[in-house]
This record gives sequence, C-alpha cells and structure tokens, in this order.
Amino acid sequence: MILYHGSNTDIKEINLNICKPFRDFGKGFYLTDIRTQAENMAKRTTRIKGGSPVLNLYEIDDAFMKTSALTVKDFFAVPTEEWALFVMNNRNRYFSDVKSQLCNQDCKYDVVHGPVADDAMAVLFQQYEQEFIDLEMLKKRMTYKELSMQYSFHTEKAVALLKKTRTIYG
Repeated sequence: MILYHGSNTDIKEINLNICKPFRDFGKGFYLTDIRTQAENMAKRTTRIKGGSPVLNLYEIDDAFMKTSALTVKDFFAVPTEEWALFVMNNRNRYFSDVKSQLCNQDCKYDVVHGPVADDAMAVLFQQYEQEFIDLEMLKKRMTYKELSMQYSFHTEKAVALLKKTRTIYG
C-alpha cells in the first residue's frame, strides 16, 4: 500500500516529537491513501507556511492494520458517534480522561484510521460542545465526504513500518 503525506517539506526522517498535539486522532504523523487529498494538503500547507508543495510517498505492507504487533483503532470510512467523540476528545486541550478508549492523547493506539474531521465537522463539534445541538442531532448532521480518509501513526513501532519511497516536488 502507498500512503501519502502532503507538506511543504521533504521529510527525510519522521520525528514524532515535532508532531502537533490535539489533532483528530492525537499527536502523530498523518497520511492518506488518497493522492489528491495529500496534494491538496500540500497546497494548503504551502499557503499557510510558505515554500512549495511536496508529496512524500511511503510504502507499507497491506496487512499492517491486522498485525497483532500494533494496537490499531479503525473507524473505517463513515463518521460515527464513537468517531466524533474520539476526535472531540483528542482535540480538547482540557480533556482529562486520557486513559479512555475514546481518546488517544496518551498514544495508546499505535495507528488510527478513519475520516478526516473537516471544517464543517469542526463547526458541528463546536455546536455540540456548546450545547446548541445534542448528540442525536450531531449524528444526523455528520456526513461522509469524499477525499477524507487518514491514517495516523503515533508510536516509533508504527512509524518503523513506513518505508519512504519517493518525494514529488511541485
């Protein structure tokens, strides 16, 4: 399987220490198997931080999600109540129950896979957290968006499975 990381940098070595916390699935290195999604992320990163778009390509064994050597959380392709709570808890700087299965701030999962919480989802989460909508309404308004899948790698053990194959500039 080929996974893509869109950036403004050729990533020579993955360094989990510089990954930002409070992301959808916790602090980690994020990739996608959808090339156009990674290309769009590279363009977005370039608009924000400058530089030029860079696509970093990694190869990983197709069966890595099923290995007993990793602790994997797979939300598959559809936003669910569990996925929404997981994302909200990971994004929340004040969430304190880090041992919860609905959180990965402690990197209990080596790899997490599922939909990206885009800007529309972020608005829904904010409405839920501010109690403008309830959990039922949140679930009704969540929709799957094409080009929205991500894999996040949270531990050195998981990152070690990624083999950099190519860098595409431009």
